[in-house]
Amino acid sequence: MGTVLFIRHRPAPAPIRIGVVHSLSGTMSASERPLVDAVQMAVAELNADGGVLGRPVEVELADSRSDADQAAREAERLISEKHVSALFACWTSACRAAVRPVVERHRHLMVYPVQYEGMEQSPNILYTGLAPNQQIVPGTHWMLERYGKRVFLVGSDYRFPRTANLIIRDLVEARGGEVTGEHYLPLGSHDFEAVIAELRAARPVAVLNTLNGDSNAAFFAALVAAGLVDQPVMSFSVAEPEMRAWGGGRLTRHYAVWSYFQSVDTPQNRRFVAAWRARFGADRPTSDPVEAAYVGVKLWAQAVRDAGSDDPVRVNAALLHQSVGGPSSIEAVDAATRHLWKRMRVGRALPDGQFEQVFASDYPLRPAPWPAYRSREAWQHMLEGGTP
Repeated sequence: MGTVLFIRHRPAPAPIRIGVVHSLSGTMSASERPLVDAVQMAVAELNADGGVLGRPVEVELADSRSDADQAAREAERLISEKHVSALFACWTSACRAAVRPVVERHRHLMVYPVQYEGMEQSPNILYTGLAPNQQIVPGTHWMLERYGKRVFLVGSDYRFPRTANLIIRDLVEARGGEVTGEHYLPLGSHDFEAVIAELRAARPVAVLNTLNGDSNAAFFAALVAAGLVDQPVMSFSVAEPEMRAWGGGRLTRHYAVWSYFQSVDTPQNRRFVAAWRARFGADRPTSDPVEAAYVGVKLWAQAVRDAGSDDPVRVNAALLHQSVGGPSSIEAVDAATRHLWKRMRVGRALPDGQFEQVFASDYPLRPAPWPAYRSREAWQHMLEGGTP
């Protein structure tokens, strides 16, 4: 009688679930969909390399519908019902401000990948986008030096544009300049007739643009229709995907300030862009928020390995000691601020939506969520409606 062998199969390891909350619909969808792709690409690379702690990483995706309250509800659901180990979430500051108390109440962890106005430091958020001293401040200085000191401000009507413009106004006035006009529109607005009329009357040397979402498409089209294609514009929330989709390259002196451009010529970025194109197609551009979302996943995975656990509390502590060689440069977590050291670059928009780099900092800049020319307490007082 032959021998019967019984082979005991080990059960597959349970996946580590992460939550992704971004706008797949609504006014912010064109900006946020690529961030979902960036997270999924980073996760695919982790899984191809054996996962994290020997476990596959699984993405739980939620559509915030370009609505901050919906984002908060989805964050609560993913944490409470899906038991995700971390959230990768949000574009607008309104969304981040809505999700933040959910994350803090659960002592959880969120990675936020977009440049923003600063004035914040949550013990439960890692900020992988640019702080104001890495984008708004040096970008404004560059425009003032290049084009002059009479500027016009246009933005969406919520926290990021209004706070960014407080900083910009300070910088302009400190250099003896003038803000010739300041106009805000509801997020998603497409009516720029009044803005164009104000621009014609004000005759600024430069426009500093803090519009978010597809309002930018209407703004760029309005400038072209008004014959203002040569008007110098610095856009703070428009990267390659939006620039291409919304025709921002039709403006001949249109700039953006980021840490990363797809055109950055380094071996790391060439590999990153090649992998991105292989996965999503040659016609899909990368961007700074895409890179920041991708790097955020890599930093999280390193922290999980160092912590030996996907528990958010333990990972959160380990995150403060991480750095990674990203596509743009080495990016290290600044433990004091929970932001990343990042380089600053200015790019001129080209007709195809890509950027030609025209300036770059020599080295990564240490993040300063509160611009140093006022104390943290003074900034908070201003944000609450007080005088400077």
